[in-house]
Amino acid sequence: MATEMEELVSFLSSPSPQITKAAVDIVRGLTGSVEGLQSLENYSNALLPALSRLLTLPKEVSEAAAEALVNLSQNSSLAEAMVRLGLVRTTMDVMYKPECGIAQLLVMLLVNLTQLDAGVAAVLQTEDEKVHGLYVMKLVRSFCRTTHESDVEVLFFLPDDAFEHVGSILVNISKHREGRKLLLDPKRGLLKQIIRQFDSNSSLRKKGLLLKEVVNASMDDLVASSRVSGTIRNCCFEAENQLQNMLLISEFLWPALLLPVAGNKIYSEQDRSKMPLELGTALSIEREPVIDPEIRIQVLEAIYLIILQTRFGEKCVLNPSKRIIDTEKYNTASLAMLAEKRGASFAPTVSLYDDLTMPKGVGIYGRNLNIPTDAGRRAFWSVNGPRIVQIGYEDEEDPKVMEAYEQLGSLLVHSSSAEEPSSETT
Repeated sequence: MATEMEELVSFLSSPSPQITKAAVDIVRGLTGSVEGLQSLENYSNALLPALSRLLTLPKEVSEAAAEALVNLSQNSSLAEAMVRLGLVRTTMDVMYKPECGIAQLLVMLLVNLTQLDAGVAAVLQTEDEKVHGLYVMKLVRSFCRTTHESDVEVLFFLPDDAFEHVGSILVNISKHREGRKLLLDPKRGLLKQIIRQFDSNSSLRKKGLLLKEVVNASMDDLVASSRVSGTIRNCCFEAENQLQNMLLISEFLWPALLLPVAGNKIYSEQDRSKMPLELGTALSIEREPVIDPEIRIQVLEAIYLIILQTRFGEKCVLNPSKRIIDTEKYNTASLAMLAEKRGASFAPTVSLYDDLTMPKGVGIYGRNLNIPTDAGRRAFWSVNGPRIVQIGYEDEEDPKVMEAYEQLGSLLVHSSSAEEPSSETT
């Protein structure tokens, strides 16, 4: 005899719309508690396909099914089962149908699924070269579409923006090398679109359009900005191999990275004369500060990674074991982070991501570790970056952000033996 839970799950496939709706409402309620999630987990083989099919039905049914899937996907084993079931494809197909009324919930589902390697691979479509990156292109376009609206329209649009959480998906996929390569592909121009969205959000503050009556809009703006800055920072882990592609969009990149840490002072004409027009113009007026310290930390780390371009010798010696490691396994940022953890003076304070995990319990020393390449450092000097960072640091009060400034400053001091480009001192 079937148990009550088995009967409940079977009712999700009932030909009667009333029974189906009643069943999915009960399931949604169960997923709202730890006990309910645990009771449903044992029936996932039948439950997940049934809920997936309900996503195509009218909103009164599909909304409850989507909410249940979002809650269930917080369980990693159930999330893995969803990816195997092909729920990423189903979600993308349903989300872009004109009649879809649950896009925000589906985006939240993708946020949870991309916490997994398999979920990221499914969103990137790595298994099919013909459509590789198509889902990401759609998501980026949806996330950035508000940049084409007027400023006032954006303010009132943000609270109900169905795609506001796409930024979290971008952060998740940019933690993986394949994701970063896709975002940095100059032919697709995805990072440029993302950065322009960040610049649009910042412009709302600079123009003083955050009204007291739209507090929720300003909070959504901050959250979106944090996700964008996190994505940019993650992409900078590929600076060693993708720096030229990044500098192709420097017109957008440097304002996005430097304005959040520039403080709110009006810069002198002498300082602005050494900056490109897009930076100098923004710094010629009073600006609202970026109040989220996480954003400021992330952009400082991104700047660090751009400047940190170090050539390595064929081998690096690890101390105290004196073992040899193959540096080809680790990019510059990875080795630099290892050095930071082991006490060297030039490494950044950044998070360790999946493909950047390093050996533990050793220090790193070796040949040619401190020979900087020119491109990242020269690009930073060319926009008068050191001066902006200096002034921003003088205004900073948050201890963690100050630490990030100081970490960047130590790198600049460390590379000061390299000759500054003459164009920056004239």
